[in-house]
Amino acid sequence: MDWTIASFNVNGLRARLGILGDWLAHNQPDAVCLQETKVQDQDFPRQAVEELGYHVAFHGQKSYNGVAILSKRPADEHGHGFGELWDDDQARLLWAKLDGLWVINVYAPQGRDPSDPAFAYKLEFFRRLRAWLEARFSPGEALVCCGDFNVAPQDIDLHDPVKLAGQVGCHPDERAAYANVLDWGLEDVFRRLHPAQKQFTFWDYRLRGALSRDLGWRIDHILASAGLAPACGQCLVDMAPRRLEKPSDHTPILARFSR
Repeated sequence: MDWTIASFNVNGLRARLGILGDWLAHNQPDAVCLQETKVQDQDFPRQAVEELGYHVAFHGQKSYNGVAILSKRPADEHGHGFGELWDDDQARLLWAKLDGLWVINVYAPQGRDPSDPAFAYKLEFFRRLRAWLEARFSPGEALVCCGDFNVAPQDIDLHDPVKLAGQVGCHPDERAAYANVLDWGLEDVFRRLHPAQKQFTFWDYRLRGALSRDLGWRIDHILASAGLAPACGQCLVDMAPRRLEKPSDHTPILARFSR
């Protein structure tokens, strides 16, 4: 079975439908996980998405957060949230089973500042994610967990690791919490294939010339289970959508699996 799985923080789905549609038409992934859709469920543009040739599952809230999984085939099953493990009212987790492949879409909290309660919530989110994976899945299953994790795992994932040291997004506590999720049995397939490549997925709107000067962060990741990661033959970051007019501040990532 071959799968092409993508992830894209669209930073507002309705504002990015044109960019998303063109990208899907060109790349034809089997499934794409979207983060920051920023639309409550009753207003989700289902028809517009389905006209792109995809089935869709979504979990959203007004103005903030929101996740969706678009797939060429309908999901065998899907759901959202951590269930009984954590009653979290933020729309950050969505999962689906697609032809024997579990696809988990994550939009992790940003964290604001290490002194802010939002930072503690971020660490708790990662703890709950690890516990949820342990309760529901096995690392031997075919599973992809992808999305915007809001963590640059290593210094190579930062444009200026000295200047940014200790900030939210690369704080040691965040990195440890994120690494604990991977220790369940996940592998970053981009890093598996490109151990020394400096490549970013996010460039802040607020930083003048961030894209042209490549002042970015790699915080969007495709993680594969131990049983699936060796089947990943390609993982790439597509810069083209970030260079378009009125883009997201993130750009898509894509991985191809064959087993």
